[in-house]
Amino acid sequence: MTVAIMLKSKGPDIISVAPRETIASAVALLAKMKIGAVVVCGPDGELIGILSERDIVRGLGEHGTDVMGHTVESLMTANVKTCTVHDTADGLMQRMTEGRFRHMPVLDDNGKLAGVISIGDVVKRRISQLESETEAMREYISGHG
Repeated sequence: MTVAIMLKSKGPDIISVAPRETIASAVALLAKMKIGAVVVCGPDGELIGILSERDIVRGLGEHGTDVMGHTVESLMTANVKTCTVHDTADGLMQRMTEGRFRHMPVLDDNGKLAGVISIGDVVKRRISQLESETEAMREYISGHG
């Protein structure tokens, strides 16, 4: 299954923040949307980073609660690992596991941000695929038994 198919079922919404927003506003957005990471976009919508709960916890550990007044760009991961709409769920699962991250921005054929895939999205799709394969095998066995 490709990332394009996963994004179609997930929907086109991309939740992002500007690099100069405060960590406090990003935390409020994460809580409101019930998500674990948010992409950081420049004025033209270009991807410039990603801010995850893990980045925020590291910032809290290093700076204490004062970090809430810092800017998003001060904590974001700027060297973002991305995928394309043509990548597969299995490939993403491997990359995310090896890289120890849970969110990956998706770029379209023009290099523009097309969405974000989480490890939860990938696992959900994989489970669905395995259930379909299991059901097909049961039908095959019962029809040929």
